[in-house]
Amino acid sequence: MSLIEGIISPLAKLIDKIIPDPEARDRAKLELIKLEGSQEMEAVKTQLTAIVAEAHSADPWTSRARPSFLYMMYALILWAIPMGLISAANPGMGEAIVRGMTAYLRGIPEELYALFGTGYLGYTAAREWGKARK
Repeated sequence: MSLIEGIISPLAKLIDKIIPDPEARDRAKLELIKLEGSQEMEAVKTQLTAIVAEAHSADPWTSRARPSFLYMMYALILWAIPMGLISAANPGMGEAIVRGMTAYLRGIPEELYALFGTGYLGYTAAREWGKARK
């Protein structure tokens, strides 16, 4: 099975589950079939190929960068659970923790946020440029 077929089939099943109206579902599937041969699908295929190559990279920094970022985001989201419990047990302490975290994040100089954003976007642009040159 090709990568395209591997993408189209699950998406068609997902469309069946999330779109209750049969006419709308058929229109969505038709658009998906049209997309299959288009340049947009080629772009998706290229992106997925790059993601798979990154994941299989021997360089631990490359193969772990994306999952590490996601794990960090999951931890931040899951931190809401103990914060909710803390706030329920002691609202004052919960508010104090939130104020402390907010003060900490606001204390990071704007230039560091800009540097991170520039570096992240620059890395992404450089990767895309490198892939386009191949």
